[in-house]
Amino acid sequence: MAADVVAWRPAVPGLTEVFHARFTDHVYPAHTHDAWTLLLVDDGAVRYDLDRHPHGASAAAVTLLPPGVPHDGRSQFPGGFRKRVLYLEPATLGEERVGRAVDRPAFADPVLRDRVSRLHAALTPATEDLEAASRLAFVVERLGRHLDRAVTPPDPVRDDRVADRLRDLLDARLVEGLPLEAAAADLGVSATHLVRAFTRRHGLPPHRYLTGRRVDRARRLLLAGMPPADVAQAVGFHDQAHLTRHFRRMLATTPAAYARSA
Repeated sequence: MAADVVAWRPAVPGLTEVFHARFTDHVYPAHTHDAWTLLLVDDGAVRYDLDRHPHGASAAAVTLLPPGVPHDGRSQFPGGFRKRVLYLEPATLGEERVGRAVDRPAFADPVLRDRVSRLHAALTPATEDLEAASRLAFVVERLGRHLDRAVTPPDPVRDDRVADRLRDLLDARLVEGLPLEAAAADLGVSATHLVRAFTRRHGLPPHRYLTGRRVDRARRLLLAGMPPADVAQAVGFHDQAHLTRHFRRMLATTPAAYARSA
């Protein structure tokens, strides 16, 4: 039996686990989870029974298995399969939607698949909390619309007051960051409304605005002679490698090289 498994618990409200695996001949016995299982198949295909009804999962669709409902799983083809899984807390989609997910656990939706894939990419060991929370909010929103049979384009959002208030909050909490759900609750709007309003008003999503402000502050501290490792902590990055990744993306050089140039 060949398997390649990586799992971790991200510090993102609503997510209980991230699970990436490559299985060749593993067969899951019937089991349940206490969380919603959001599955992307990247290679191969999976056959599974959900509540004693046969289904399939492939790269053509996003699969959502509800909490508390028995299911199993095995590769449809001899070569095995590769998958990425997110486990969502039960409250993210609600107990009232469990039956709908049993009836229809797969969605052939390229937009949803792209959003889930981008969320996985944001859930690195140095997770960008605001980015991950924003991406999760849009994933949950679209999943909910699928389960409610109401997938329609979102209404345009223009809410400059809320957008400017969020910008002020981000500026005031540059180092420690700002939990998206808390900000949305304080401003009396949904997380997706908040992100859409900010993006329309300021031309980029909140997490990119925050990263750009942190890099700006890092530049000033580097030119003042502060060591890059200390700068990273001073402006809110996880560590020097985290600072370097964003600094290189913004300025095509490393923090150390930038400081030496002075």
